[in-house]
Amino acid sequence: MSAENVDIVRRAYQRFLETGEPTGEFMAPGFVWDMSTFRNWPEQQTYKGLAGTRQFLSDWTSAWEDWRLEVKELVDAGEDVVAIVHQSGRSKATGLPVDMDFAQVWTVRDGKESYMRMYADPGEALEAAGLGQTGSSRQRR
Repeated sequence: MSAENVDIVRRAYQRFLETGEPTGEFMAPGFVWDMSTFRNWPEQQTYKGLAGTRQFLSDWTSAWEDWRLEVKELVDAGEDVVAIVHQSGRSKATGLPVDMDFAQVWTVRDGKESYMRMYADPGEALEAAGLGQTGSSRQRR
């Protein structure tokens, strides 16, 4: 099942990168986007469902010029999939650039993304998924 979970997350990212919009096709009805695990995140901690996810992404991406997202790696963690992601752009307010890696831990149940935890540090995400930063159980896809 874990290879299928990686494929579900991969397809959801592909659709988002093609359209710029998340889609309910890959989300469970009770999906939660959780920012509470992103170190020092000062704003709303959780966003519920497709509407909440769209709200977060709209608020975030509207603050940047030339915002880009690249999935660097998807790591199989059983029920979870760790996505190591890179984002870049320039703040519309300050002109300062962003060029950073971060990670998301996606929980997939019954073929749908049911929960996403965001981490500023990919190592923290790998630890949270039970893989450690260089754990031997780490399977790249």
